[in-house]
Amino acid sequence: MYEAGDHVDHTRSRHGRRSKLRALLVLVLSCCLSTALRAQKPASTDATQASAKATPRAGLDRSGKTRKGKASYYGQKFYSKKMADGTRMNPQSNVAASKTLPLGTKAQVTNLENGASAVVEIRDRGPYVKNRIVDVSPKTADKLGLKENGTAPVEVKPVEVPQPDGSVKPGAGAAETLRGK
Repeated sequence: MYEAGDHVDHTRSRHGRRSKLRALLVLVLSCCLSTALRAQKPASTDATQASAKATPRAGLDRSGKTRKGKASYYGQKFYSKKMADGTRMNPQSNVAASKTLPLGTKAQVTNLENGASAVVEIRDRGPYVKNRIVDVSPKTADKLGLKENGTAPVEVKPVEVPQPDGSVKPGAGAAETLRGK
């Protein structure tokens, strides 16, 4: 038979189930949301890193003008060490170090004693010896004839100079490189 209390109990149990389902749903959503927020990187860290990379380094010469000075080459103790751009120094590459040219600059280096020249890419900082303007890889030193004396007077003509806005400016050596001189 039907009793009045039975109807009330079914209604209460439906309301009880609904509130338990709501509580469970809220719990599941809050767990998902907190997990998603923890996985997200803080925006301030990314902004700080981006602005540090975009900040032009003081003292860099982005003009593309020719410079003269002495060149030397990387010694064996620098082989496989990390350069300023994060890559490892490869003695068989055409890389070079400059204190003033931006990383990524391509430049034509000419030995003023014998006329030999080679195009290098600036990937490191240095040399840290007075009156030297460029350190070249051993492979490039061979091309330039630097290995006998260890240093030589050179002319460095930038071919492509990266600019702070991401563009690339042709340098003094761009026309000569295109002509194949």
